[in-house]
Amino acid sequence: CSSVLLQWGCLDGIAEGGELVAQPNPPKIHEGWWAYKEVVQGSFVPVPSFWGLVNSAWNLCSVGKRQSPVNIETSHMIFDPFLTPIKLNTGGRKVGGTMYNTGRHVSLRLDKEHLVNISGGPMTYSHRLEEIRLHFGSEDGQGSEHLLNGQAFSGEVQLIHYNHELYTNYTEAAKSPNGLVIVSIFMKVSLSRTSNSFLNRMLNRDTITRITYKNDAYLLTGLNIEEIYPETSSFITYDGSMTIPPCFETATWILMNKPVYLTRMQMHSLRLLSQNQPSQIFLSMSDNVRPVQPLNNRCIRTNINFSMQGKDCPNNRAQKLQYRGRNDSLNPEAAILRLISVPILNCI
Repeated sequence: CSSVLLQWGCLDGIAEGGELVAQPNPPKIHEGWWAYKEVVQGSFVPVPSFWGLVNSAWNLCSVGKRQSPVNIETSHMIFDPFLTPIKLNTGGRKVGGTMYNTGRHVSLRLDKEHLVNISGGPMTYSHRLEEIRLHFGSEDGQGSEHLLNGQAFSGEVQLIHYNHELYTNYTEAAKSPNGLVIVSIFMKVSLSRTSNSFLNRMLNRDTITRITYKNDAYLLTGLNIEEIYPETSSFITYDGSMTIPPCFETATWILMNKPVYLTRMQMHSLRLLSQNQPSQIFLSMSDNVRPVQPLNNRCIRTNINFSMQGKDCPNNRAQKLQYRGRNDSLNPEAAILRLISVPILNCI
């Protein structure tokens, strides 16, 4: 891969509409004997380093060569001129779905009559949205599964799609070639920016408090999937795996080039979610991340053409980009990654 610098300096990012309805006897999803962290001191539930050792069906978690998540080194990326923009097809309709506390994630699954498909980018086939999953940290500046030059964000939204042209359902696609496409959007806590409108629907107080404990589930309606995407057509892509057991290496990852923002109160509400049921000891769901895995010479591609941007810019001084991380001076106790473009590239 040729050396490029990613312009990450442009990173930007009360329920309204719809009705929240209790879901009786919510289905159990993501079942399996595994965890992100030690559940109770003295007991053993396999954490990520043991996933591939306790179950032969999860062997890829230990020996796979195309595992996810990874650390994205921007200096190792290559521009791919054949990467077209991502196309989102909602049929022009808002959708509904059920939001779960699975004990491991906040998970939103769309109703089967509401179909959302994506195509374009690195995809040869159309893929259908199966689940929206949230990962987040116990502190700001940690909680994303993917890293950017060794730096984490406060969380990561993962939109998990399956290849509905080749396979009949998610279960079949997840273990099959070209089965999954996972769109990843970093989440960042902001004191000043407007929070993402889609996350507002999921994380407002009246909604998020209804799924405090494991297996809690509630219906949401009137959701606009387009609102969860940041305002950018730029992305990074690589071939990888599911980040939960059985770690099948059937996923193409697409990481969007801007984050979405949420408020400090919304992040606090996420951290108050329990991975246990009400009768059990409270354990925060936060830090539900798998550690980064070796890249093993996989190519990281992007659709950002920096050389063309430099040529098109009226001011060639603007084509040199860099980013750096620093602590937010308004919140010195939290290592929030602030990404800066120097100078501003205003012709993107």
